[in-house]
Parts: sequence; C-alpha cells; structure tokens
Amino acid sequence: MKLARQLTPQAAAQLIPSGAVLMVGGFGMTGTPAHLLHALAETDARKLTYIANNIGEPGLGGGRLLRNGQIGKAIGSFFTSNPEAVAAAQSGDIAFELLPQGTLAEAIRAGGAGIGGFYTPSAAGTPLAAESETRFIKGREHVFVPGLRADVALIRARLADEAGNLVYHMTEQNFNKAMATAADLVIAEVDEILPLGSLDPNTIHSPGNYVDALVHAPATLAELGSSAAAHSGRADDKRLKIARRALAELQPGHVINLGVGMPTLIADLITPAHGIILHTENGLLGVGPAPESGGALDYPVNAGKLPVTALPGASYFDSADSFAMIRGGHVDVAVMGGLQVDASGNLANWSAPGKPLLGVGGAMDLASGARRLIITMTHCDRQGRPKIVPRCTLPLTATGAVDLVITELAVFGFADGVLHLVELMPGAELDDVRAKTGATF
Repeated sequence: MKLARQLTPQAAAQLIPSGAVLMVGGFGMTGTPAHLLHALAETDARKLTYIANNIGEPGLGGGRLLRNGQIGKAIGSFFTSNPEAVAAAQSGDIAFELLPQGTLAEAIRAGGAGIGGFYTPSAAGTPLAAESETRFIKGREHVFVPGLRADVALIRARLADEAGNLVYHMTEQNFNKAMATAADLVIAEVDEILPLGSLDPNTIHSPGNYVDALVHAPATLAELGSSAAAHSGRADDKRLKIARRALAELQPGHVINLGVGMPTLIADLITPAHGIILHTENGLLGVGPAPESGGALDYPVNAGKLPVTALPGASYFDSADSFAMIRGGHVDVAVMGGLQVDASGNLANWSAPGKPLLGVGGAMDLASGARRLIITMTHCDRQGRPKIVPRCTLPLTATGAVDLVITELAVFGFADGVLHLVELMPGAELDDVRAKTGATF
C-alpha cells in the first residue's frame, strides 16, 4: 500500500509556487485548512489564483493571504463574508469570478472526474450568465459551465490513515471532498493520523489515492472565526411575524431549505410536532436548533456559518451532493429573503444598489431547483421604496421562480403568471398595501 507523505505545515507550503492555481476547502472557516494557509502566508508565493467558496475571514485563513497581497484572482461564491475581500475586489487589487455555490461545487466535481463541463439552469437569465454559452434543454434555458481543476488543493479532514484515506467531520465535508479529486497535488490537513488499517473502509469519504501528503495540525477554536461559538439574538416583532406566517406554509414531511437572514428565524419556531426536515446547503439534512453553548469543533454549522445541532435521523454529505439534491428537485420548499420581487415572479436578492456583486451563495441554485419558492421580506426598503415592483431593477437571482411573497403587510401569490393578493396580515389595511406596493395586483 502506498503511503502518503507526512509534512509540517511549513514544508507543505514550500510546495506551492507563485502563480499556482489553488483550491481551498471549507465553508466559512469550518473545514478550512487554516494551519496550511497561515504557513503559506509566511512564504514568498504571489499571484495565486484562489478557488474557494469564500476567502476566509479578516486576517484568518485565506484572509491572511489576502492581507499579504498574495492572491491575484479569486474564484468563488460568497466573498462578502470577508469585508476585506470585498474591498480588494472593488479597488481592483484582485480579479474575481463569481459563481453560484452549487455551480462552483459541480464545476470542481466535474474537473475531478475528467468532465469538460456541464449545463445547469442555475444563473440562467442573470448577470452571471451574460457571457456564457446557453442552450434550451426540455424547454428550459441552461448555462454551460467548464469544469475546474487546480495545481494544488489544500483540504481539511478530521481523520486520516497513513495511506491518506480521509474521514471528514460533520458539515466539514463541504468543498473538501470534491477538491480532493480536482488537483495535481492534494495536501490534507488533519486532526489525527492513524496507523494503516485503523479506519473502517465503510467510513472513508476520500480514498487515499487522491491524497499526496498529510499535515498533522489539530483544529482549535482560534481557527474557527465566527463559527467558534454559538450565537443568540432577538429578532424584532415585524420579522418574527413574517417568519410565523412562512412557517404556516410548511407541511409535515417536507424538506425545507431556509436562506440566511430572516428565513433562519423560522428554524427557532419549528417544533418536533411540525414534522419538518430542514436542509442546509453546506451538507446537512435534519438540522436541529442551535446548541446552548459550544461551536463548530463539536457541532455542525448551517448556511449562515452558525453552529446548530443534528436531529435523530440526520445525514451529512458534501456540497456537490447537497446541490444535486436541490437541482434534482429533492427540496420541497426554499424560503429566501428578497430585495425585489416583480409582477412576473422574478427575484432579485443578492446585490443591493452601490454594493459589489460578490455574494450570490446558493440562492440561484435554490431559486431554480426547489419545487416551491417562498420569499420573506419587508414590504418596503429602508428608504420607504416598494420591494414588490413592476419590474426588477436590481440584478436578477432567478426568472419567474417565485411562488409566494410574505411581508409584514400582506401575502402575495402568482396565478397564471399574474400577481394577486392572498391575504392581508393582521392589522394591515388594503389601502396601505396598495400605496406601498409598486406592482399592480
């Protein structure tokens, strides 16, 4: 049996030259090979192409490379989790390419499987597809996406054996599993390296033939950033009212994905009696409530990078499989926030005026893949302008995808492509709703 090389973080970092295309596993800071990245930050490597869901957090993980000026280009899905990455992109200090999160995961899986590319409905009709080849498949527009490969992949696992077989920890599979297949040199940072034969073959997520080198570097709270501890906070009554009304739309036995922001409030209202199965796109089906204390060393995280628990019967998987569930129609309902919804059921929810287009995340995949799409949002923006409009003026997330809109004033649906009022929320008046709704209904 071939054995993987065992290196220190510093020795591994020396294998990465300037100009390298680098894949980095992780979601937020969970499953991120922070020790390797921090060792790389001590080298002279420059002009790196950094492929990852996000660029760490300020001064942490990939964020440390960014501060050093070592990243020349970033390819990812949600850079807005690091304000310094946003500033670097705005100033032109780094070039960037933004992909929907599921598209990014599938592009990496395709590259690792020797597939040149694929067509996906995600991002069709949006600015991200403006320069892409498109075609209609079974009457639906699809976007062509090339596969992605890298010179080096830096990934993180909980356990390894001497052959390089890897076992990931809960939601830390995320992008790590696919990236292990998609680079010429794969270096895995792990908590523990066990003797050959110690791992049950049934538990191995990444076979050792993908892995070239191992780095023993146990995770600590210091590397987990915002996921290091549970978070708590109280939402205002208006948002809770919207969340409660959205909960009434969810049926027992349904698989539900809750977007970041207001939709996550619904999770706090769900009880076992509801019989609802929560899905989070970073790799967990069966999401439970937040722990009373503790962080991502001991618990999985949700799409907001917040520690959560896993209910009995839950399962873990990687990001590529998670988005295959979404695009394949195995998620019954997605609940998302919105910046604008228009009279044709188009959604804009990822780019506010004056802000960079750097945070699409999984919204495009969910909007095009879930069987039903519910939007929860305030009726007007902070300037008092309607968010239900005749035509979206902000960059689109998805076209004709919205089924229901819930605000603090009203619930709207679409029948045969026509916007209609379903009900007024308690205390709301029809004349007030008409005055504050930009679209005709």
